[in-house]
Amino acid sequence: MAEMNMLHAINEALAIAMETDANSVIFGEDVGQFGGVFRATAGLQDKFGASRCFNTPLTEQGIIGFANGLASNGMTPIAEIQFADYIFPAIDQLVNETAKFRYRSGNEFNVAGLTVRTPYGGGIAGGHYHSQSPEAYFTQTPGIKVVVPRNPEQAKGLLLAAIRDPNPVIFFEPKRLYRASVGEVPEGDYQLPLGKAEVVKQGADITLVAWGAQMEIVEKAADMAEKEGISCEIIDLRTLAPWDEDTVAESVIKTGRLLINHEAPLTGGFAGEIAAVIAERCFLYLESPISRVCGLDTPYPLAHEKEYMPDALKTFEAIKATVNF
Repeated sequence: MAEMNMLHAINEALAIAMETDANSVIFGEDVGQFGGVFRATAGLQDKFGASRCFNTPLTEQGIIGFANGLASNGMTPIAEIQFADYIFPAIDQLVNETAKFRYRSGNEFNVAGLTVRTPYGGGIAGGHYHSQSPEAYFTQTPGIKVVVPRNPEQAKGLLLAAIRDPNPVIFFEPKRLYRASVGEVPEGDYQLPLGKAEVVKQGADITLVAWGAQMEIVEKAADMAEKEGISCEIIDLRTLAPWDEDTVAESVIKTGRLLINHEAPLTGGFAGEIAAVIAERCFLYLESPISRVCGLDTPYPLAHEKEYMPDALKTFEAIKATVNF
């Protein structure tokens, strides 16, 4: 084990992927000698050469189109979109090409080796063009997996699994945790399972579900609730597409209550999908309505970032309201 931050863990995962797969290449805006805007790819060009870690023009649609072409020819492209907010120019390539390659050819060809890394979320005073959480847009796209890590250990293991998964994956990295999240990370090569949630904490009164940077928030809210005698079970979803319905349902059957927290806006957020499925599967076990604590239905506001964020206090109040319903 070694202590490192999330950026270091991601960098290690990328280095291992390139060492173990000669067909892997990393590219994106400024990822070469500069190491990307957050330095996630720092040192990789020096180690593996400019033919395997290189800059692209500032065109997200071109980056993903290029990645599709490489992947369809057997390469393992790892493309970086500098901020998740700028993934939208590439949405046609991702939704209509990446996700449908295998389906439209009857599995004669695919882009299974493609991984897209992109930092998402707020909390860094980035304003409305550098703070969005667009994961829900892609959970409705069959053919793409969506993964979000919560800490350095998870980031390394999930990223290696994503790169090696036989399906294209969008890997959303919580940028406010890049340097803030520090922890023990196993040395060497390891993978964590995609599509499998993790029960981070056992509890009896309410199930709390989150992913990425919001895991820290629900853990703080759970600590506050414990002081008032409320026992919280905490689940990190980790993979949103496909998401682990069974683990969440099993927990809700035990606790009888569910709260879902995510940073993206409430309307159309992935919490709605979770709530609908759990209502169908666990209706007779629910002791109160399912609660969603999410971002506001507004553009991400720079001046009112703290008001926008679904923080620990909002989550704590929702836990109490749900338990006391």
